[in-house]
Amino acid sequence: MDHITFLVAVVIVTALAFDFTNGFHDTANAMATSIATGALAPRTAVLISGVLNVVGAFLSTEVARTISGGIVDDTLVSPGMIFAGLVGAILWNLLTWLVGLPSSSSHALFGGLIGAVWVGAGSHGVDFDKVVEKVLVPAVASPVVAGVAALLATYLAYRLTDRARKDSVTRGFRIGQVASASLVSLAHGTNDAQKTMGVITLTLISAGALGHDAGPPLWVIASAGLAIGLGTYLGGWRIIRTMGKGLTEIQSPQGFAAETASTTVILTSAHLGFALSTTQVASGSIIGAGLGRRLAEVRWGVAGRMAVAWVITLPAAALVGGLAAAVVQNGGDLGTAVVALVGAALAAGIVVISRRNPVHARNVNDAHEVSIRTEPPAKVGAAA
Repeated sequence: MDHITFLVAVVIVTALAFDFTNGFHDTANAMATSIATGALAPRTAVLISGVLNVVGAFLSTEVARTISGGIVDDTLVSPGMIFAGLVGAILWNLLTWLVGLPSSSSHALFGGLIGAVWVGAGSHGVDFDKVVEKVLVPAVASPVVAGVAALLATYLAYRLTDRARKDSVTRGFRIGQVASASLVSLAHGTNDAQKTMGVITLTLISAGALGHDAGPPLWVIASAGLAIGLGTYLGGWRIIRTMGKGLTEIQSPQGFAAETASTTVILTSAHLGFALSTTQVASGSIIGAGLGRRLAEVRWGVAGRMAVAWVITLPAAALVGGLAAAVVQNGGDLGTAVVALVGAALAAGIVVISRRNPVHARNVNDAHEVSIRTEPPAKVGAAA
């Protein structure tokens, strides 16, 4: 415990804060379609998802090892760099949550770390071959694979049930969605909670508390699982609305197909140590499910905005992480305090703005897109 300095403790707390934002930012990946089709009540959905996220965190540590000893050189990384990278990731998560945009929490984390390490240790501190192999290639391939799988599954689901009564089909697939959405939640915990485990493990290695190439200790696994589970339970309603209603009108056979495709891709990748984006996988599956149903409409404008966000997430988070790292490196403890205060102020500002147009369990299915009110709502009884 002598290695756990104040800065290391701050980094661990910040990593768990990121994990919490990862949870509510990505709840939609597992539960948006089940909520949209009525298979699960919103509050029930996020409770199930939160619990299974915690369970999933204990299933594997391969992705955690990729982060703690893969994309950056752990011998050159300092706790200050990791702290700066986490600040960039958290702010990007909050900003995209505010506008209801399903961007990648994973790429926000990778971008923040890459930018901070690049500024703090030089370009040789980042293993760009690993970044391409473990991050960029899965980012391109995973939504395509999931989308094609969901398209085929949706087509088969409608063909096989073409002569059945519609209400029986809907009821049957809604029951199936409870199971498939639960599996996505389990897979999300397995994949995404590991990223925070990897960051904390990397911090402990850089501080000398763990040996080179060490895996995450049990307390790291448990704390990361609980943080992402709590965030998931609170529900990222703004992004759930976009995923469930914004991309296409989802029916229960489509929801079941999308969730099953997402689960397969996420669990396979987690087993292989690929730190992919569950957001991209789930979005690809929903688009594929939309294309697989005859006469279904995919809202390509929404899909296009999501694609733009996917492209800019990693460099945007890297820019913020790099700027924060420069302040921390040059300012020492004072620089760290400045970054922490500025980050907290920006995060608080985003939360305050979000309250002008709240999205919650009662209105999550009311509209297709989230809008941000620039002025406070008029008082009841005020003149038009």
